Amino acid sequence: MKIGKIDEAAFRALILRKLGRKDPTVLVPPRTGVDAGVVDLGGGRVLVVAEDPVFTMPRLPLEMFGWFTVHIGASDVAVMGVKPRYMTYTLLLPPETGRKDIKTLVDSIHRAARGLGIAIVGGHTGFYPGFQAPTIGGITVFAVARKGEYVTPAGARPGDDILLTKGPAIETAGLLAVLREEELLERHPAALVGKAKALTYQVSVVKDALTAMAAGGVTAMHDATEGGVMGGLFEIASASGVGMEVDESLFVYPEEVRMVCETFAIDPVRAIAEGSLLITARPSSSARIIARLRTKKIEGSVIGKVTANRRRRILRRLDGKIERLAVPEQDPFWPAFFEGLERV
Repeated sequence: MKIGKIDEAAFRALILRKLGRKDPTVLVPPRTGVDAGVVDLGGGRVLVVAEDPVFTMPRLPLEMFGWFTVHIGASDVAVMGVKPRYMTYTLLLPPETGRKDIKTLVDSIHRAARGLGIAIVGGHTGFYPGFQAPTIGGITVFAVARKGEYVTPAGARPGDDILLTKGPAIETAGLLAVLREEELLERHPAALVGKAKALTYQVSVVKDALTAMAAGGVTAMHDATEGGVMGGLFEIASASGVGMEVDESLFVYPEEVRMVCETFAIDPVRAIAEGSLLITARPSSSARIIARLRTKKIEGSVIGKVTANRRRRILRRLDGKIERLAVPEQDPFWPAFFEGLERV
């Protein structure tokens, strides 16, 4: 049984043609790999809007869960090149949830939203049987921008450089280091395991995306979530109708990411990578984008080129093997995650 986001074939068959009333003001409708929708408001302005569910896991502090909630939602607007401004969220709680835990969670969401300059304008909170832990049924983040001053994953052009921030599998390494810490400590130094756990606070691309956009020259951005960098690259290439030639040896590769992925036999380029931002940009802008990112303490690198041949979408692996870009049938994070749950 597949775990995680619905695959492209099922999305096309079950969802894509069932989008309610057709409306000419919808400029960017739902598409595979496109992080947010865009609606024409008239007067030269557009509404950019995105939604996500968020669930917690054992050993993940409620403060961190609240931070995730805001940053995961905000990232999907930021990758459109637009600063997130408003949000709503639905908080679904097990009936036995105590007042202290609710306060901790709501306070952390408030602080994270305030830190990003986001106003919370609505939502829903309630107690419901059937939930094992607090769950965000949906966080909706939106912003208003000028028409023409946003990007989508469909904007990559032949000749563009492809950039990656932070490296692959950021979310995978951070979450598994929290969930399966004891197993990692049996084989690796505590300091390195601590670095891996700290990646949980890099599971956001808001700063990455807004910094890159401000530097100029960006043609497309995409958050490498389920399916990892491999899936994210494929989605940009498909949305843009282009080819790609990418070299894994050019990636930033944190040692803590390598450690977690090697321990649990996970291919890092295929594993969920919220926090890893893919950018396509004009070659004349790449060095400036990377320099601006470094001023924000975000490492990034040019990892390949966009090409005109849409049939050639390839990744050269560290061992020299050539693989075709594709969305993995199953993200390797999930089996490792559920195995960890069984040990808790």
